[in-house]
Amino acid sequence: VSFGGIPMSQPLVPQFASVSKPVIGMLHLLPLPGAPRYGGDVSAIRDAMLADAKALADGGAHALMLENFGDAPFYPGRVPACVITHMTALACEVRRRFDLPLGINVLRNDSRSALAVAHAAGAAFIRVNVLCGARVTDQGLIQGKAHDLLRERRQLGAESIKVLADVNVKHSAPLGVRPVEVEVHDVVERGGADAVIVSGSGTGQSADLEELAAVKAAAATPVFVGSGVTAGTIETLWPHADGFIVGTALKRDGVTTHAVDPKRVSELMGRVQALGG
Repeated sequence: VSFGGIPMSQPLVPQFASVSKPVIGMLHLLPLPGAPRYGGDVSAIRDAMLADAKALADGGAHALMLENFGDAPFYPGRVPACVITHMTALACEVRRRFDLPLGINVLRNDSRSALAVAHAAGAAFIRVNVLCGARVTDQGLIQGKAHDLLRERRQLGAESIKVLADVNVKHSAPLGVRPVEVEVHDVVERGGADAVIVSGSGTGQSADLEELAAVKAAAATPVFVGSGVTAGTIETLWPHADGFIVGTALKRDGVTTHAVDPKRVSELMGRVQALGG
């Protein structure tokens, strides 16, 4: 079996075995209870999420990823219990209705809570923005907790839940600049990431093609593009990536906070099919 051209005994996620380069569609949650912009209606959060999930699934997305995108300003570390419980309930609802692999990202960097939600809901993977090292962000200094996350995953017997970790994650800057090949090595070999993610400078911003190519050359794991993927850019990105995480480009008018636009999903997935995906 191979995944994105990388020989592997098993694909990253079993459901990806027949997929050349999977496209993961984002479920950007409205602000959850406790967040400054919470609208006061939990059912509205659920209904918007399910509508987005249906548009992505009907349009051919290969997987979904749930994220508390509306909760800004984000906690730099652990999130409150109410965030975990609401995200778990919502993740279970997605899993009940849609037969697609599900990922969890708890912003800004609460990997252990993401793992807990994924374990409870039967999700397949989590995204971790800072798995190793330290980054300067709008939440201040964020430090990786790979040592805690990987031990907790082992204690739960949850090794089937894969860790997708960012390299030079968006909305951040390094404390000290190092070659990207060194960053990749640390995230994979020392941090235990199952796959790595390359993104642009911010949400919806295109990844740097030169950096993406360098990460692809250095990584012994699948490499995902984590931002800036559109129907117009995916052909250029295609040779340098093993999968794509897409949010903003699939929203109405290309605005991150808008609902998923079925026409945009169909357009992107049509390009993916034309490229052999």
